Formats: sequence, C-alpha cells, structure tokens
Amino acid sequence: MLRYKVEPYVVAADVYSVPPHVGRGGWTWYTGSAGWLYRAGIESILGLRVKADSLLIDPCIPVAWPGFEMTLRYRGAVYEISVRNPGRVSRGVVAVKLDGLSRPVEAGKALLRLGKEHGTHAILVTLG
Repeated sequence: MLRYKVEPYVVAADVYSVPPHVGRGGWTWYTGSAGWLYRAGIESILGLRVKADSLLIDPCIPVAWPGFEMTLRYRGAVYEISVRNPGRVSRGVVAVKLDGLSRPVEAGKALLRLGKEHGTHAILVTLG
C-alpha cells in the first residue's frame, strides 16, 4: 500500500514502471474497469446471473469457502440468497429451495424464474 498509494477497493488503470513511481497505481476510479470487475465477481465467482426474468445460479468458489450470502433486489422484490458449501467443493449445485420449496437442478446449475411478487423471498442453494 505504501508503494501503490491508491485505494485498495477500486481498479487502477495503470501501475507505473518508470522511476520514481515504480509500483504506484494511477487512474483509479476508472469506472469502466470497476464495473466489469464487479460484474465478473458477481456472475463468474458467485455465479448469480440475471437473464431476462430468471436467475441462473452456478457458483464457482474456492473450496475453502463454507458458502456466502447475498441480497438481490429485482423489480420491487428482495431475494435473500444463501449458498452453502458443506462438502467444500468449488462448484456444482445439488439443491435449491425458493421460499422453502425445492426447485429443479440440472447439470449442476439452477434456473429460477423471478416472480412478479414484491416482498422478500429466500433462496437456499446447496453445493455438493
């Protein structure tokens, strides 16, 4: 951080290689990069991707993660998403429940239709 000298929570567009600024970051708050990095994390690591009126669930997380939780706000509804990883695997959805009701899983992924009902809904995902 002493060398980099920029915020650790944003994406630097440049890391300088010419003295006296070697290793120092520049052009932070580069919003195009930050937006794509955020999207890559949500969609490719957490595996939560909104497609039309559906939510594709296909996490690819480190095996050390016991799971994660996330809140999705979509068209007036709130989805409290909880992903559990009891077998410490990297990927592979084995079960999904939406508001306590089991939903189909196919090829280690789940596709949930996002309802038009407002309010809060619970999604429980189990990897294995």
